[in-house]
Formats: sequence, C-alpha cells, structure tokens
Amino acid sequence: MWGVFLLLLLLLPLPLSVHAEDLGELSANPFNPASTANPFGGGNSFSPNSVTNPFSPYGSPFSNRSATNPFATDSPRLYDQQGNYRGKLSTNPFEPDSVNNSMGRYGSPLSPDSLKNPLGAGNPLNPGSPTNPYGRGWRIEGGQ
Repeated sequence: MWGVFLLLLLLLPLPLSVHAEDLGELSANPFNPASTANPFGGGNSFSPNSVTNPFSPYGSPFSNRSATNPFATDSPRLYDQQGNYRGKLSTNPFEPDSVNNSMGRYGSPLSPDSLKNPLGAGNPLNPGSPTNPYGRGWRIEGGQ
C-alpha cells in the first residue's frame, strides 16, 4: 500500500514540470542579445532553436511548430513583458491567433492587440513594442 502511495506522490509533480522553450524576443532592436533582429543573438540563423534557422523545428517551412510554415498549427507563442498572451508567431493566415491573420485579433490592423496596429500594441514609440528599434519586444515561446 505504501509503495502505491509513494509512486503516486512521485508522479504527481510530473505534469507541473512541463515548460515552454525560450526562443528569444520578437524585437526590431539589433542590440538586444535575445532579439530576432540581432544576427549574433536570438536571430542567429545557425542556432538550433532559432525561428530564423530554416533547419530548426521553429524556422523550418515544413515543421508543424514553425513560424514560417503557412500551414502550421502549433507555432511559437508571443508574450509581452507583463506576461500577456499576444498571439502566435505564424505565417498561417487561417490560424485564429496568428499575427498574419488579417481578420483575427492579433493580426488585424484595426485591433488594439495587434502587432500591425501602429496606434495599439505595434506602436513604435512604446518601449515594450516589437516595432520599437530601441525597445525590448515580446518573448517568443516554443512548444512544450
């Protein structure tokens, strides 16, 4: 009986230890070490988990977890500096949360939550916006 209880106690924390992979930051700042605009940092095309590496699972045009696959459904997720979800970094125009869905919440130029709205979340004067060339940008998280 104690063996079963001990086994259940050991298996309980397993689902809680699953975490997302940090893929850098979506930012126009070339001086930020984690930025995708920095070719020697987060935007290094030779990094094994970079979204700019065409051979990585997150940059391959054939991977389901890729930001560049127009049919991907498990693409990397974006979070701002406060931890708010900002959509998926995806070229899929049919994914509801994609930043390239022009009719969706995160891709419409009229939505205040969209990266493409220069008066909303995509404001280049906002220090937390990915379009600010001196800002920090948004965190990119890969699959679990």
